[in-house]
Amino acid sequence: MTRFTQAELEAARDRLVPDVVADGLDVLFCGINPGLMTAATGHHFARPGNRFWPVLHLSGFTPRLLRPAEQGRLPSLGLGITNVVARATARADELGAEEYREGGRLLALKVARLEPRFLAVVGVTAYRAAFGDRLAQVGPQERTFGRTRVWVLPNPSGLNAHWTAATMAEEYARLREAARGGGEHGRGVHGGGEHGQGEHGGGVSTGPRP
Repeated sequence: MTRFTQAELEAARDRLVPDVVADGLDVLFCGINPGLMTAATGHHFARPGNRFWPVLHLSGFTPRLLRPAEQGRLPSLGLGITNVVARATARADELGAEEYREGGRLLALKVARLEPRFLAVVGVTAYRAAFGDRLAQVGPQERTFGRTRVWVLPNPSGLNAHWTAATMAEEYARLREAARGGGEHGRGVHGGGEHGQGEHGGGVSTGPRP
């Protein structure tokens, strides 16, 4: 992995990182907001120690462990990545309540346009802040966006000590099984080879962003 100086990372602050999306995905994963490493590289969940990519593999979503730089393979597996808030910060607590609410509003519009089968928000505190649901817990939600179902997953940040990679993988696998049962739209969630052409209970960390 490319090494960056702290000055180079700080230069990435507020940078926007493109989504990895396509129409009609099985699962659109939604992080809190990009960390500085993600902003510097353009690769989601790029910070060393972030467990998103290992957990994605352990839970059966990907046929092998993908590197952040291989994020472009996800749509061929029926998967994508976006964020609640688009701008990059060093810490999640740099985001304000209004920024979360506006992020939730824009996310709902994005989901309505892309129509994934599931929106999976990785971080229960981020979900609560974005959608005003103070009682939400990790797992499937009653809320839907059109035909898109919503699932809250644990935050894969290495700072989220309440969840191990193994216990996170179990929760991610629950989502995979739910998506797998969706019939004609199931692609990468079936756990075979690749198809097509080839960031604490899921809460918002107040430490460095993944």
